[in-house]
Amino acid sequence: MHRQRGKVNKDPALAPQRLSKVVAAAGIASRRAAEELIFEGRVKLNGTVVTVPQTMVAINLDEVTVDGKRLLTRAPRKYYFALNKPKGYICSNKASDDTVAQSRLVVDLFDDWIKRVWRREHMHPNAIPPRLFTVGRLDVQSTGLILVTNDGAWSQQVSHPSSGIEKEYAATTDQVPTKRQLEAIAAGCIVDGAFVQPVAVGAEASDPSVRNRIRLIVAEGRNREVRVLVSNAGLEVTALKRVRIGGFRLPRDLGIGQFRELKPHEMMRVMDKGAQNNPYI
Repeated sequence: MHRQRGKVNKDPALAPQRLSKVVAAAGIASRRAAEELIFEGRVKLNGTVVTVPQTMVAINLDEVTVDGKRLLTRAPRKYYFALNKPKGYICSNKASDDTVAQSRLVVDLFDDWIKRVWRREHMHPNAIPPRLFTVGRLDVQSTGLILVTNDGAWSQQVSHPSSGIEKEYAATTDQVPTKRQLEAIAAGCIVDGAFVQPVAVGAEASDPSVRNRIRLIVAEGRNREVRVLVSNAGLEVTALKRVRIGGFRLPRDLGIGQFRELKPHEMMRVMDKGAQNNPYI
């Protein structure tokens, strides 16, 4: 296949990209797994086996095949979803051996969308569904807001601790917390080998009748951070729900297990630190 000559397309979405990135973006595999496919000689560029992942590919011009199947090398569309995660689902693209029998994957909730919506919009026989993944994690017992995307750069920007993007949780405890226990949570503790202190802690203010519910805001994003903070104060979390990421709050009309695509202004709210002020604490 010959490359076109002449006028250069300055659209950044069509700029040359590394072969490994093109294969990964097509939904074949993760970036690392895509590199392995290339090393194994299973990827061809314009009919020639290429074993160097850094080989540059001209988007919309070059032909890339994996195991003989041609990939669409146009710039892939990015998707951004807000999901109300149900209990019992894990934030991973592959269940571990000890959980595969009883756990379900968050991304499995998008199977019907891919079959009914995405497939209807992408009728090309070689079209490969986007490789969706969660932005950060919620443990299997937790519910609430989780973002799902196929944009790795955006995911890293949102989830990395250096971003300073807050996460707000509603934690139901086994007993009504005392003032001293709330102070102990606010003082912080060691979580996953590092000292962590929440941004804010307070009793539930939106519904005073729920006296054993705590609102916490954290910015670290460490594994089971909220549960460890609460446990350190002598309380047990019986239910944990994330209600906000950055300036974007879980929509009240988004039922458990439901999701919807984020609008551009909602994506901006996720990243808007100025919108993080919490009316509850």
